[in-house]
Amino acid sequence: MEKHTLIALMENKPGVLNRVSGLFRRRNYNIESLSVGHSEVPGISRMTIVLHGDDRIVEQVVKQLEKLVNVTEVVEVSHVDTVFRELALIKVNAGPGKRSEIIELTSVFRARVVDVGATSLTVEITGPESRVNSLIGLLQPYGISELARTGRVAMVRSGNGHGNGSGYVSEL
Repeated sequence: MEKHTLIALMENKPGVLNRVSGLFRRRNYNIESLSVGHSEVPGISRMTIVLHGDDRIVEQVVKQLEKLVNVTEVVEVSHVDTVFRELALIKVNAGPGKRSEIIELTSVFRARVVDVGATSLTVEITGPESRVNSLIGLLQPYGISELARTGRVAMVRSGNGHGNGSGYVSEL
């Protein structure tokens, strides 16, 4: 089972997210990550969905999403030149003797400390999923007390025959 990424554009109306998640639930498909936010087009939200499945399953999901009334476009971007990023906030146990080690480690990953507590540091990292996973793995021996991840967001690169540079694969 391969990991696939879908980008769906939809009207920003109540209940749309519920209908999308209901579609996955009814067909017993698991969503690995889901990220939703406003797009540059007023009234349109952009949803990035990551799921595992073969090409047949992904094709079915795309067709079902396209049937939803408030969904304006769905594109599978796993096989086109795409920028993928993820954001994570990691709260790490950091006693006085370990702080400098953790700060040095975060700088190697181009991450940054965004909060300092009496016994912990909160680190922010943005980048490809592999870099986020690597930093988390290296911070685990210090003790991670809390972890929040956005899941994948994606945008098709400009100049590959898809999109207008804004991340949309076609015009609305």
